[in-house]
Amino acid sequence: MTRPLEAQLREDKAMRDAAYTLVRTDIAHLKADWAEKGIGARTVDRLKDGASEVYEEAVDVASDHRGVLAALLAAVGLWFARNPIMSLFLDDDEIDEEEADDDLYAYERY
Repeated sequence: MTRPLEAQLREDKAMRDAAYTLVRTDIAHLKADWAEKGIGARTVDRLKDGASEVYEEAVDVASDHRGVLAALLAAVGLWFARNPIMSLFLDDDEIDEEEADDDLYAYERY
């Protein structure tokens, strides 16, 4: 081999060896890191971080849209109170007929 090729070969080998040393060092760091904290603990940490971000975003959106949130909660409250509210406006006979219709519908579905 000529002198310039030998010098280039030595430089390339030195770079290869340096890169190999870096890779081996990175692998050693990863092994030490995984030994310190396992997969389960990492998964739990990620889930906690994700849940806290979702919670913070929900709080921000709720504070920006208080009227919509109040309307939604009112609608849910009215839905759960629909039977007592309807009983105020309907007679007992009409309520019994509706319950019979509901029972018949439930029976026909199954």
